Amino acid sequence: MSPIIGGMGRPSKFTEDQFLDAALRLVSAGGPDAATVAAVAEALGAPVGSVYHRFDSRDLLLAKLWLRTVRRFQSGFLQALASDDLDEAALGAALHVNTWARGHLDEARALLLYRREDLAARWPAELGDEVATVNAAVFDALRDYASRRYGSVDPEHVQRVTFAVLDVPYAAGRRHLLAGDAPPALVDDLVAVTCRCVLADLD
Repeated sequence: MSPIIGGMGRPSKFTEDQFLDAALRLVSAGGPDAATVAAVAEALGAPVGSVYHRFDSRDLLLAKLWLRTVRRFQSGFLQALASDDLDEAALGAALHVNTWARGHLDEARALLLYRREDLAARWPAELGDEVATVNAAVFDALRDYASRRYGSVDPEHVQRVTFAVLDVPYAAGRRHLLAGDAPPALVDDLVAVTCRCVLADLD
């Protein structure tokens, strides 16, 4: 007697991450428009129907890609900013932006070059809560750092921290990513100097 119970479908040959990885490579090489369902399927050597078996729509596929990329970036950033040593925390978080970009170039291009609206025209309702809260941990961490460093979460303090550890490294790296290059090591030196100067001004 067969151990397979009637009515159970065959297991999928490809995992969700494999579909997302294929979409990521297409977005990195040709922009969001390149990541069609047909192109993702072709990149994996899979039938188009197998993509729709995992994702109801192209928008859902690319929305999940964006969310996965954001979470992967945030993991190291949040870990760095939580360090007990305040100077080490800020510097580690600021340097994480472009260190991560160099090690994850395709993901960095998808995250830093395109807005989430560029990837998915209509964000699936089923991801509404997840999309709305995906950056909450970062905002909380920035406020917590401002409180630890300056003793308050005054908007000016939070903006200063955000500028030093996010805005500056993001802008510094994005220019190189736009040119198709990984951010060079010199960017880290310049980001570090800027970070120290911006945060030390109120100490």
